[in-house]
Amino acid sequence: MALDQASLDFLRIAAETTDPKSRPPWEMSADQARKVAAAQKRELPRGPEMHQTDNFHLTGWDGGEFAVRVLRPTKTPHSVLVYLHGGGWVMSDIDSFDALGRTLAEMSGATVVMVDYRKAPEYPFPAAVEDSWTAVKWASKTIRELSGDNAPLYVAGDSAGGNLATVVAMRALERGGPDIARQILVYPVTDANFERSSYLAPENQTLLPREFITWFWDQYCPNTKDRMNPEAAPLQAKNLRGVTPALIITAEHDVLVDEGEAYSNRLKEAGVDVEYHKWPGQMHGFLNMVNILPASAEVIQLISSSIREKATN
Repeated sequence: MALDQASLDFLRIAAETTDPKSRPPWEMSADQARKVAAAQKRELPRGPEMHQTDNFHLTGWDGGEFAVRVLRPTKTPHSVLVYLHGGGWVMSDIDSFDALGRTLAEMSGATVVMVDYRKAPEYPFPAAVEDSWTAVKWASKTIRELSGDNAPLYVAGDSAGGNLATVVAMRALERGGPDIARQILVYPVTDANFERSSYLAPENQTLLPREFITWFWDQYCPNTKDRMNPEAAPLQAKNLRGVTPALIITAEHDVLVDEGEAYSNRLKEAGVDVEYHKWPGQMHGFLNMVNILPASAEVIQLISSSIREKATN
């Protein structure tokens, strides 16, 4: 199946508004790429109003600080969802994903904790893992204030954030907690093998072409030996038995689709309960196109329903 019409229209408009003489981001430094992205950024969609929004700073493993934003949709949320945003461990922030976080909070009924983990190359691997782990532990310790006694804790993320979410789930098993009800992974990065067929398929070279994901890995793990570490590439884990159940969603036309499906299969082989969906006609990054691409609303509904169903059972 080809990309759906909404995605094709989005790409056409993006091409029409991009200077054809501009360099692609993977030929820039991280700082240059961020500045270009900020200059080209359209007005971000606004998410729904929250019952309460709070911003905190947490102290990381090295004594540095990073921000978290707590989005409470109602006076009595039933769950807590820690969300780790995408951006290749290098770009984007919680402001860029604020509309997504608010929409997830409203539709799921859960308090959403957005994590602004520190970015590479200034903070290479394992800084993003450590910040994500700190945020999940903080959410677990303060869950009574965030939601209520015995509220389930979820961890979710897209792309690089999906990578961090599943690494956090692996750590929770290895270190005896915190208890995570489900890991929710949307087109997650799970490996650093750029020779998979999905990396080479011409129809997948849209918002995240092969050159761009390679550039992201160079920023995040400049020491290539680190790319064999399961906390960087979860597919390298020797044993996944006992990891928390997973909801995994990939995009049909995405360089990451093969490794996302491969990780789903590894979890299933280890006896982990997995719900897997390959979203037809979609490209990388579609989830965060809130109020732009219909498929974003569909996946937000799926994630939210899975959280609400567990809360009401």
